[in-house]
Amino acid sequence: MREAAEAFRAERLITEYIVSIIPVLLGAGIPLFDGPGPAQPLRLSARARIRAASSSSAMKQFSDACERNREPILQVLRHAFADRTSVLEIGSGTGQHAAYFAPALPHLAWQPSDVAETCRASASGAGGADARLLEPIELDVDQPFPAVQADAVFSANTCHIMSWPQVERFVAGVGKLLPEGGVFALYGPFHYGGKPTSPSNAEFDAWLRNRDRKSGVRDFEAIRDLAAKRGLALEGDNAMPANNRLLVFRRR
Repeated sequence: MREAAEAFRAERLITEYIVSIIPVLLGAGIPLFDGPGPAQPLRLSARARIRAASSSSAMKQFSDACERNREPILQVLRHAFADRTSVLEIGSGTGQHAAYFAPALPHLAWQPSDVAETCRASASGAGGADARLLEPIELDVDQPFPAVQADAVFSANTCHIMSWPQVERFVAGVGKLLPEGGVFALYGPFHYGGKPTSPSNAEFDAWLRNRDRKSGVRDFEAIRDLAAKRGLALEGDNAMPANNRLLVFRRR
């Protein structure tokens, strides 16, 4: 394919280029051409912008990772949230976790939340067919938490995309929101003893920090100690697929 593309370009046989932007690209990608080619005048013929969940017919955002990890996470949540009644999910993203967990845990009211620009995607992915699945609300860790009645909190793949001060505000908000006995379940990759648990986690951490130097895979010990300062005691550290973990804390 690459050789054919180079040959067509060299002979100026490519008459149309369609350029798209992929929101997240892991690694350097696979280049289609070896380098700059001969100058070729181009004219913009059309442009389109797709906004996820802007209407019922709009393209929905989708996460492959959510599809892969939802069942292992659910198996832990069945036990961790067995005596809970309402869950606040922080950083719901596409809404896929909410849509899967709410009907599987019918004793819970599931409240998705995310920053303002992501709330519509969460609503689209969550659907809303289950009466126990509530409409997403706005929650930004840089702002005071909304008044929510919840005795459990779930969050997946959030700490490593925040700055450390934001992680501190996040955990502080959870500690303040949960009543005594409340449960906090936190999913994602973590370093242990300051070291990555796998080459893939090391590469992911490097990619995160190259994209945003304030982000990165967090140390398990730092999260554990931070939670303890906010009255959240570690009750479980569960191994998950793809070198992830699901940490379970309880409010003292």
